Amino acid sequence: MKFFIDTANLAQIREANELGILDGVTTNPSLMAKEGIKGEAAIMNHYKTICELVDGDISAEVISTEYTAIIEEGKKLAAIHPNIVVKVPMIKDGIKAIKWFSDNGIKTNCTLVFSAGQAILAAKAGATYLSPFIGRVDDTNWDGIDLIAQIANIYSLQGFKTQILAASIRNALHIVKCAEAGADVCTCPLDSILGLLKHPLTDIGLAKFLEDAKKTA
Repeated sequence: MKFFIDTANLAQIREANELGILDGVTTNPSLMAKEGIKGEAAIMNHYKTICELVDGDISAEVISTEYTAIIEEGKKLAAIHPNIVVKVPMIKDGIKAIKWFSDNGIKTNCTLVFSAGQAILAAKAGATYLSPFIGRVDDTNWDGIDLIAQIANIYSLQGFKTQILAASIRNALHIVKCAEAGADVCTCPLDSILGLLKHPLTDIGLAKFLEDAKKTA
């Protein structure tokens, strides 16, 4: 399973990349706004900087919702760097645009996915990645991990090539469960990635080893 970091914060991207396990980055308008990045030129430049930091796919989201506008915006984003993946919302014109991008060699990430039916449409249109938002599914009293497993089973049975990119990750356990359910990629905040490092028995064991090491010095 690939690890992407879900942020537009350059310091967090650098920290995750320095772990040596980072495969890519996902962003969205909310994450850009959180970092105070405003205006098309600044956003484009920020994407370029991220691409220079991380050797992997970088999802850059369109804000247009009409077919022609999505295409034009997506072409501008894809021109920033070869690693850019155009992030397109799961709407009717979004599916049409994903098909166009697929036919023209531009990688896509179909975002805001909440059902297996939506996942089938995105795969049929040729999406490179599919982003089910499992945390938000959980918030509606449905099971986000079950959705990942259902999509993984359908894609396996039908031979779809679209990669399942589990998004809206809330904690380290989500990451483990996504791996068990068959996600191809997990995009997470830095805290969730670092949370995988933690276990109380590791802390106890390390403290014991260090204490015993002092006795042999």
